Amino acid sequence: MALFRTTDLAVYDLIEESGRNVQRATLLLRDLFAEYPERSDLARDILLAEQEGDRITHDIIHRLNGGGAGKPPLDPADGHLLATALDDIVDYAEQAADELSLYAVEAPMEQANLIADVLVGAGEQVAQALRCLKSGAELAPHLVEIHRLENEGDRLSRDAVASLFANGIDPMVVIRWKDIFETLEQSIDACEKVAHVLEGISLKRKSSRRH
Repeated sequence: MALFRTTDLAVYDLIEESGRNVQRATLLLRDLFAEYPERSDLARDILLAEQEGDRITHDIIHRLNGGGAGKPPLDPADGHLLATALDDIVDYAEQAADELSLYAVEAPMEQANLIADVLVGAGEQVAQALRCLKSGAELAPHLVEIHRLENEGDRLSRDAVASLFANGIDPMVVIRWKDIFETLEQSIDACEKVAHVLEGISLKRKSSRRH
């Protein structure tokens, strides 16, 4: 006799909520970079999104550990990896926002806006892919696009860092912006980590249907 008779579908709802929070945080970050320092107040909204992400992550893990009304719909290890990778996206976005203030940045660099645009695209694809988990729709197109965007973000970040050293910029400015570029790239990398976890979940589902 099974310990749980029903499946706790609320886990999927929480995962989708986490995806919406990723979208919100990345859009806010893009707006912050585009309109800094005039809209430096957006950093506070990003911090609130980061705190909301922590809450959602806690709720997902609680349910995966049997705290819900039924059996988790995902392998708890996969669900834990997914939840923490989603949390990382928002954590790095909040860190990038914080670094603008921490390093007393006076004006944004165009390369940061370009990388933030890529992050928004990756965040959107992550949110769409997460909706497919519950509906059973095909994940692959979203995952392919996340990988493409990660490669684009990596290229933009490398070019941005190279430009810092090529243009005779003040060394302190170089240090500040190198850190910010790398933090933005880490947020995009976390989107790719989500894609890898979702690929694993998709493969397990296909394998279980064959048996």
